[in-house]
Amino acid sequence: GGSRAGQRASGQAAGRQRGPGGSRAGQRRRSTARGGAAARGSRAARGGFRPRQSGGAMPRVDKCYFCSGPCYPGHGITFVRNDSKVFRFCRSKCHVSFKLKRNPRKTKWTKAYRKCRAKEMMVDSTFDFEKRRNRPIKYDRELLGQTLHAMKRVAEIRSDREGRYYRSRMRNVKQLEKVRARKEIVESIDLVAPAASKQRKTTNVAERAKAKLDARKSAAMED
Repeated sequence: GGSRAGQRASGQAAGRQRGPGGSRAGQRRRSTARGGAAARGSRAARGGFRPRQSGGAMPRVDKCYFCSGPCYPGHGITFVRNDSKVFRFCRSKCHVSFKLKRNPRKTKWTKAYRKCRAKEMMVDSTFDFEKRRNRPIKYDRELLGQTLHAMKRVAEIRSDREGRYYRSRMRNVKQLEKVRARKEIVESIDLVAPAASKQRKTTNVAERAKAKLDARKSAAMED
């Protein structure tokens, strides 16, 4: 018991000798940190020290393999086949259709179906900008700004051309609908004729009843 009390007393005395700074190892660490901060400050003053910049790359928006819709980062489903070919799908609907071996050109809600039937533009110079290029390019801030500006401009041009294509495609739709309606009436007149003849019979019966009533009224007035 006495030896432990002596050790405590000696430790307290050593702590008083060290002062409020703590242990020698802690003092060494603090002095090293102060020296490093002072060195960085002097280098920054001379212009030799530059803080590290976190340069992030632009996120790539892939295309869905089935419907050709956009696959944003962190969304959708990725399937890698045994031959290392990668298939990306925007949703489970496209993934299930792919597993069922459906043909995108025969599925009405896909872009491939619409392009095969000339419902959307197929050939245009703006599609060349969407081609995938795996060439490594060194980061350049000015080049990145020009690229972003060009992407916005290309999107505007493409939307204008798609609008013009849609208007030109829908120009004669009303006339075609009238022609189809007339053709359908001619082909299925046997379905329309019974209803028309029945309507004619009802109108004739009503007219005859009205004529009889008028004749009775006139006869009563004469009497």
